[in-house]
Amino acid sequence: MRHTSIESVESGQVLGKSIYTSDGRTLLHANVLLTPMMITQLRRIGVTMLYIKDKHFADVHIEDMVSEKTRRETLSQVSESMQCVQDGKNIDMKNVTKTVTNMVDEIVGNKNILLQLDDVRTKDNHLFIHSLNVCMTSTIIGINLGYNADKLRDLALGALFHDIGKVVKENDPIRRNTDKKDQEHHAWVGFNVLRKKHELNLASAHVSLQHHEHVDGTGLPRGLKNDEIHEYAKIVAVANYYDNLISEFSSEPTYMPYQASEFIMGLAGRHFDHTITVNFLRSIALYPTGTSVKLNTGEIGVIVGQHKGLPSRPIVRVIRKKNGDSFNFEEPEVKEIDLATATTIFIEEVLN
Repeated sequence: MRHTSIESVESGQVLGKSIYTSDGRTLLHANVLLTPMMITQLRRIGVTMLYIKDKHFADVHIEDMVSEKTRRETLSQVSESMQCVQDGKNIDMKNVTKTVTNMVDEIVGNKNILLQLDDVRTKDNHLFIHSLNVCMTSTIIGINLGYNADKLRDLALGALFHDIGKVVKENDPIRRNTDKKDQEHHAWVGFNVLRKKHELNLASAHVSLQHHEHVDGTGLPRGLKNDEIHEYAKIVAVANYYDNLISEFSSEPTYMPYQASEFIMGLAGRHFDHTITVNFLRSIALYPTGTSVKLNTGEIGVIVGQHKGLPSRPIVRVIRKKNGDSFNFEEPEVKEIDLATATTIFIEEVLN
């Protein structure tokens, strides 16, 4: 399969990965034949990129850290929990903790896979996909830092609920007046919701309060510095900012993973803890499998494999006509280039 812009999708192509609703139900199943009506509907709900099946990449599969079943269950738990908060009801922390523990166990078992945050976002599901992505990213960072099972669970729970303050309905004059005021507000609101959950470690609740703090003291809501910020919140700060950068539904401009990672690196030691940043960069696929790229040789191909220790040097399958043109051809010339060994070749551009 390959990752492509919705504008490039044609009727009759086959969907490569399922698309979920906000509560974890499947909106469109993988392997469905896309019709003009489906494509129009996907555009209407805000889909900009998706995976499609391609005969030249039929053997290319995305290595997932978390199973589809666990993803759906986690999205369902996030949706249900946020609805409870909106309605003033209690969150079922027992079920949430069980689901999160299962997810953490899967990530531990797949820790050698580079993380690809590739679920399709829509206007309806983007907050829930964001919560899931931040949770998975934070967990793999915690694994790299040597966290035990209890710490990983508490970190994951804090990460999953880091934005829960956004769904609380209040008549507050400062709410959403500015981006900074909104960050300050939802941080406090989320903390005040979570600190009352006795089943939740207070450190997990502090993630909501502190995930917009910066290690140089320029963050919100309290301007904390360095060791004044809980390590869980430092981890979630990186994961949150990264996922916002690659999401078309955040207030930030949208960037490709390799570009977003450059932003994170540039803020290490100022906004983000340096050690946590290094461990984050070890775990993210800078060029996700299925991405179309142009090489400095002029060749065009698709990422088909990853290297855990070298996220910037993936394996590229180049498909071209005999005359050097790329894609849509009858007798292709196919080759794979492993950028880990082909040291003079590099990715020049990511294509839609």
